[in-house]
Amino acid sequence: MSKKLQSLFRLEQNAPNVHTVFFDNVRAGWEQWILLSADRHHDNKHCDWAFEKQHLEQVKERSAGIVDVGDLYCAMQGKYDPRSNMDALRPEHKTEKYLDALVTTATEFYQPYARHFLVIGRGNHETNITKRHGTDLTDSLCRNLRKEPGTVLQAGGYGGWVRFIFKIQGTVERCIRLKYFHGGGGGAIMTHGTLDTRRQASFLPDADIVVNGHTHDQYIVPLQRERLSMKGTVEQDVMWCIRTGTYKDEYGDGSGGWHVEKRGAPKPIGAVWLKFSYEHHSRIRVEPMPSLRNG
Repeated sequence: MSKKLQSLFRLEQNAPNVHTVFFDNVRAGWEQWILLSADRHHDNKHCDWAFEKQHLEQVKERSAGIVDVGDLYCAMQGKYDPRSNMDALRPEHKTEKYLDALVTTATEFYQPYARHFLVIGRGNHETNITKRHGTDLTDSLCRNLRKEPGTVLQAGGYGGWVRFIFKIQGTVERCIRLKYFHGGGGGAIMTHGTLDTRRQASFLPDADIVVNGHTHDQYIVPLQRERLSMKGTVEQDVMWCIRTGTYKDEYGDGSGGWHVEKRGAPKPIGAVWLKFSYEHHSRIRVEPMPSLRNG
């Protein structure tokens, strides 16, 4: 009998949309990578599967985790969706069992990387399907992927939290709190949504990292903060405000299509790497890094 494949991560669900990932034995030289993604729109004809696969292979090489904050599916070609267009379907999705086919093909694509997924949140494309059809595409994919040995993946919410707990040299414990929210609104042409960083900072005082998606823009904005410690000393820290791009290239060569006709601009194709590493004085260093196609 084959030995059960060991999990890469220890994950605990504290609430439906709150999860904790534990890292033990953190010491000098230790590092951990996390891929932050959103708006994969995997079933869309314009999704760049090759670049998506490139990132997933890097995830395996780095023994990285994945936190996805929604719209993994596009799911716009079913009944009751005014945007549906048979010409926009991939061949494998041209079936009466359209929603089942979406889950099946996504499961096959992500199965080799199942052990690396930590949380998959829901976006407006998934919640729209639940409202119209009474089925949860995110939950179905997570249940399928958890059949792979060593997989700890859980479905998240439209918004939620991931706590990263670090046990340093067996004694000191540190916590990095990541707040994710898929996003809302139509995006901002001039600011790319960067004004949301201040808005969210005003009501998310406990977040060390805030991750958004939805508008297919990408940015990394550090907000420096003044804090008062329990000892009464004034300190500073950083809230990292991140918006991830997409794997769906709606613009193409700019010759036509819905996105072009509504004067949409080209969007960043890619995601964001998050690197945790041990720093002196028992601190955890947080380094977000963009990873874009052609960039």
